[in-house]
Amino acid sequence: MRSAHSDLTQPSGDAARRTAEAARAAESFIADLRRWREVRGLSQKRLAAEMAYDASYVSKIETGQQQPTHEFARRADEVLDAGGSLIRRCRDYTSSRLMTSGAQPPVRLASDDAGSLAHSLLVRHEEAECRYVDGVYHLHMRRQLYNASDAPVTRYLIRIAVDRHPRTPERSNELYRQRPLTWEEIGLRAWCEGEELHWEVKHDRDAFKEIWLLLESGQRKLPLYPGQSTWLEYRYTVGEDKWGQWFQRAIRLPTERLSVQLVFPAELDPAVWGTETTMTARAVPVRTAIMQRDDGDQRIFSWSTESPPLHARYRFEWRLAGQDLSAEHMRPSERMRALGVVQAHDPALRQPCEPFDLPADRDLAHSVSELLTAFLHPLRAAHSFGKGMGLAAPQIGIARRAAVVQAPDQPPLVLLNPRILDASADTDEQYEGCLSFFDVRGIVERPLRIDVEHTALDGAAHITTFEHAAARLWAHEIDHLDGKLYTDRMPPGLEPVPVERYHATGTAWRYGSPRA
Repeated sequence: MRSAHSDLTQPSGDAARRTAEAARAAESFIADLRRWREVRGLSQKRLAAEMAYDASYVSKIETGQQQPTHEFARRADEVLDAGGSLIRRCRDYTSSRLMTSGAQPPVRLASDDAGSLAHSLLVRHEEAECRYVDGVYHLHMRRQLYNASDAPVTRYLIRIAVDRHPRTPERSNELYRQRPLTWEEIGLRAWCEGEELHWEVKHDRDAFKEIWLLLESGQRKLPLYPGQSTWLEYRYTVGEDKWGQWFQRAIRLPTERLSVQLVFPAELDPAVWGTETTMTARAVPVRTAIMQRDDGDQRIFSWSTESPPLHARYRFEWRLAGQDLSAEHMRPSERMRALGVVQAHDPALRQPCEPFDLPADRDLAHSVSELLTAFLHPLRAAHSFGKGMGLAAPQIGIARRAAVVQAPDQPPLVLLNPRILDASADTDEQYEGCLSFFDVRGIVERPLRIDVEHTALDGAAHITTFEHAAARLWAHEIDHLDGKLYTDRMPPGLEPVPVERYHATGTAWRYGSPRA
């Protein structure tokens, strides 16, 4: 009887184990979906809209009320640019579920999803160039590929994605619905070792194209055999009416070196900055400097990095002189948003910033300092700052304790880990504006002098005294680093005034006289 009992309970134990494995696989898919959605900064509603699904369906998937389908996983992977991760998680979940029901999992066939190549190809070097000429962006990509698998590679997947208004997706979606990106305007061409390649369309969307580059030319096949390497390159163009002022490289394959070059007419006085986003961290400035040089009438920005992490994204943005950022149809806050300044509704502005651990964080602090300073150029081009100007790291999406101030007739000054040690008893009231809600101005009482402690890159502590305009500017920016806005310091019951009613724009604050 004991033996019979054992025989009867063993299948039940196996079933329980298989059920637990299926549950873990489901949890892994949900966790991966949530992580990728958060990395890309998409809400459930926004992800659903990008996938053309109902928002309630995404919610049910993430709460485990609905089982994900392979089509859902494929489209989520595509929208989130997850490199095949969600497809693989869904495949594991499906196999576990089938085993739980007693069925055999399907035979795994060779997949054509983006993630399948991640196990077979390495990028020795990627050289990416974006060149702006007479209102048209010319893109040129070169990759040295190495076949680390045991089978020949006969095709290579590339993506072309455009976004004219990256901070206002509704405008971009409407633009591409009315005027989709066409193959004719792209003019895609590709080569391998000098031989022009054929290509096939995998996905053709209004603002997104996915293409298989076939390693063949005419009647000649050009497979990349195991242990071999080759240079693959392709070119295409996009007009500035459909391309925003950004350029991004995503690391979808193991990569040893990435180089980026941006080329603009020098007469446009371009300013360029870059950020890096990984699966485990929000955007931070690129960790190596962007080099700048002039070559005749062109200004060239060059940047490179070694061994970038898989799934990292490197995004470069720029501003050009003469942009119509003061167009009448744009509110001041819209101009600031277009320039990349975080706006007041973002909860990041209410979070105290993390200090730098110096000198351990020296490279990061230096990069943040360079990025803050680079931001000042396009801001000055968009507005006249007669009172001086300031910008705190959280206003550009970096939750670190750093800010830059340019007082009237002074060069920009970046301080790391600033905090006010002492302030004068003498104060005055002046109107202030904030780049994060630039449609209004508000009256604020500030001390006429402050003593600020801050940290140098080598970790040494310093104390600097600021007076009048510089004191007000630094007090404003240090408030940002503490998660405060100037409206928190306004007299109770007093609201900011619309900028249209404020008549001192472009003029300096006055001291020793009535408020400006």
